[in-house]
Parts: sequence; C-alpha cells; structure tokens
Amino acid sequence: MDWNEVTAGTNPYVVTKTSNIPGKSVIEIPGLIFGDKQKPVRRIGVGMTLTESVIELASGMQLDLVVVHHPVADAASSGGVPFANYLPLYDLALIELHEAFHGLHPGVTFLHGHRKLKTDICFGGIQGNVLHQGVALEDVQTVKHIVQRIDRWMGRHLDEEVLEAERRIRGEASLQEANLMNPVQVLSGDLDSPVKHVLHFFPHSGFTVEHLKQALSLYPETDTIIVSISRVREHSELVQYARRAGLNFIVGNSHSLEILENGLPLAYALEWMLPGVELFLLKERVTAVPLMQVGNQTMVEYGKSMAEQYLVAGREQAVHK
Repeated sequence: MDWNEVTAGTNPYVVTKTSNIPGKSVIEIPGLIFGDKQKPVRRIGVGMTLTESVIELASGMQLDLVVVHHPVADAASSGGVPFANYLPLYDLALIELHEAFHGLHPGVTFLHGHRKLKTDICFGGIQGNVLHQGVALEDVQTVKHIVQRIDRWMGRHLDEEVLEAERRIRGEASLQEANLMNPVQVLSGDLDSPVKHVLHFFPHSGFTVEHLKQALSLYPETDTIIVSISRVREHSELVQYARRAGLNFIVGNSHSLEILENGLPLAYALEWMLPGVELFLLKERVTAVPLMQVGNQTMVEYGKSMAEQYLVAGREQAVHK
C-alpha cells in the first residue's frame, strides 16, 4: 500500500530478482502494482502469471482486479507494452504477491504426501530459497503412495481426457499439453521404498548440492527428497548425490500446476474475506503441436504465405520498403 517501502528496505519481500542480464531484472513488490486503491471491486481473477492472454481474458470477463502470484513487469507481462497503456483500456487493477505468499499455508507439502514440521524461506541466506522439512502423512508409507497421490489429487486423468478430445477435434494427433508433459518421476529409489522423513525444495530457487548437504546435516534422519515446481534431470548433481546417499528422490508437480497448489487456496481465502465479491481462477493452458500437424488449414496457408512472401524470399526488398 505504501510505495516508500520499495525504497526504504523495510519490507523483506521487496526483493530484486536478476540473472545480471542488463535491463532484465525485476523488483518484486507484494501489493498493488497498478490501479486506484479506492477502486470498487466486484469481480476478481486469481492467476499465477500475468500475460497478454490473461489480460484479455480479464477484459472479456469484465474483471475489476487481477491478483497474480508471480512478479510482473512492464512489457514482459503485457504483450510488449507498458501497463499504463494497456490496463486502463479495461479499467483493470493489478496486485502481485509471490515471496510474501510463500510459506503461508502447507498445501504444497500436503499434496506431495507429507506434513511440514519446519520451513525456511531463506535457506542458505537466499531470499526465496525455500526448504520444507516434514514427515510422511499416515497413509503414505512408500514412494508409490506419493506418486499415486499426486496424480490423483491433481486430476491427471481429466487432463488426459481433455487432451485426447482436443487431438481428435483439431486433427492434431501429436498435440501436447504442459500439465501432462512433466509427470511425477522417481529418479532415485524404488516405488516400494519406504518414506518417512522428507526434505522438499525447489531447484529453480537456487538450491544447490551444498545446500542439500547442509540440510542433511541438520536433518540426518531424512530418507526422501522431493523437488517440485521446477524439475531436475536424471544427471543432476542433486540426484547423483541423493543416490550415493541412498535417498529416495522424487520429482513432483511442475510449475504449470501451481495455479492449483497456490492459486486455489488464495482464491478461496479472498472469497472468504470479501463476501459478495465474485472470484475466478485464471487458468492458462499451454499446448504444442508439430508444425506439420497444425489443423486449421486456412491459417496454415496464411502462415506459409506470410513466411514465403515477406520473411524468407525478398528480405532485402522488404527492408528497403
């Protein structure tokens, strides 16, 4: 609510995220990013990441406010244009949360089959480097129980049915969808391996092998590692270390499912706190299809024509025009 927090350094969740690529850093600012604080709100959309598709969906639904989990940035989150040019067209206000929301509920660990006992959201001194330490739920005794639990709770069978129907309708037999492309994987241990003491972290937050060694020294009883949101491959140093240590290593939900893990609790909390306000979950569905299988023949011909006439042949002439 107070922009002085951004410069004063008094809010621990106002942090700069950067890969040191010039001009590409972003400051996370939990709170109102764009819009009037006194604006009446009747319809709210809750999403994970702001994109032009989300903005246009909010426009069509005549939403007053979009609350997104991830940090936003001019152009990057709004189709290449500033918020000030785009959002006023639809009288749309915008709030972001991210690090200020992490750790407020145990849902992510619950969905992955364990009850968290301790959470450090700044492990190793890195803001946002979250580590959960927990114990398996009563009905979770093996790796297989975790794998089955995640698939069941996330409704994987529904996504499979929707994808198969879309493949038939569009005539795109190899169409793929983000939620289904990254299933649960067991990279160390067996399905029948017992599970009791769990460390759960998120590789994209900067969690390293040194962090894992430190965590295991703090919690030597650990038998199972779970990573989620982001993923690691079989050759990852984290996986190799877990294998040498005789630990189970499970890759859980991908980032594309966070709209359910964190979006749903946030939306229901807002509904609880704001009676009479309509809440909507803004779900983006991302698909991929081989170019040779694109089913809309009218647009296939359009794409080929534009490429042939303007993007491949006669490029020098097009530049001079």
